[in-house]
Amino acid sequence: MAESDSGEKTEEPTAKKLTDARKKGQIARSKDLGTMFVLVGSAFAMLLMGNSLVKGLALMMKRLFSPDRREIMDVNALFNVISNSVSLVIVPMLWIFFIIIIAAFIGNTMLGGMSFSWEAMAPKASRLSPAAGFKRMFGVQAAVELIKSILKFFVVFIVAFLLLTGLFEQILGLSLEAIPTNFEHAVNMLLWMFLTLALSIGIIAVIDAPYQVWNHTRQLKMTKQEIKDEHKNTEGNPEVKGHIKRTQYEMSQRRMMGEVPNSDVVITNPTHYSIALKYDAVVGGAPRLVAKGIDEMAMHIRTIAKENNVEIIQSAALARSLYYTAEVDQDIPEELYAAVAQVLAFIFQLNEHKKGRAKKPIPIAKELPIPEEFKY
Repeated sequence: MAESDSGEKTEEPTAKKLTDARKKGQIARSKDLGTMFVLVGSAFAMLLMGNSLVKGLALMMKRLFSPDRREIMDVNALFNVISNSVSLVIVPMLWIFFIIIIAAFIGNTMLGGMSFSWEAMAPKASRLSPAAGFKRMFGVQAAVELIKSILKFFVVFIVAFLLLTGLFEQILGLSLEAIPTNFEHAVNMLLWMFLTLALSIGIIAVIDAPYQVWNHTRQLKMTKQEIKDEHKNTEGNPEVKGHIKRTQYEMSQRRMMGEVPNSDVVITNPTHYSIALKYDAVVGGAPRLVAKGIDEMAMHIRTIAKENNVEIIQSAALARSLYYTAEVDQDIPEELYAAVAQVLAFIFQLNEHKKGRAKKPIPIAKELPIPEEFKY
């Protein structure tokens, strides 16, 4: 059986497939990367605003536990004390929350970017299926998550062990320090330990992020038939497109042939090329090419010209030049004005001669003034 018919998803997902998946909320995400950023952001926020928060808490506790008699007896005064005390910790807490939110946003959008999908939020019956639930619990993805959890445990355990053994003497020394210096030292030490443990999760995140990208791409891989079907749906059926192009070509040819009877002259090769020109003496401007063709089309143009008494002039060099340098329904190139002018002058004089109003014109010169770069 042909490889294209095997149904194996061996092809990379197309841009449309990736875009459609993104609309459904299917993007590469690394939970470990997001968790690491949140924990690191929390540790950084506490290190940055910890002192302000601790001082605010100390002042708040001191103020709340030492009210005077008037404040105790007056409810409004007591509420003022509480509000003023709480305001001491509001600012550092807001900064801490702000830093954590920014860290969470960066960590969760770094891989895959931002994505909002109503379709992903919609309830799905498949999520309630016990069979689908067991498949998720005992599938490959579940095994990968189990391995990552075990690795995280060992990484955090080893880092914590190294930190405790390295700081063991400093931890014992806290009992010899005076209050509140030992308290500040202990909090500072705990925060740095917390930051180090949070950064240790980065070891797992560095492994997990590329894996999630690879796994996301693997899940979206397509069969060759799917790519063909997508191309048909996107670009249209080739047979239909071919039929449309043929129809458009036939229509343009009919329009072109319809202009031949109104032309002033047809210049021929004499067998392979035919060029129909029209010059409007009233409007002026340059002569316009109204039809052109080679071989059978050239013969068809000559036939229509004969049927409608349009003069046919043989000039192989001029016919080839006009065919390759001018398009249908466009003015001829300026470089061919002189050569075409001689032809048109001859035609107009010939028409006048036929009407008995002029002498028979002198035949057109065999060598018309055609520039070398316009000779084909």
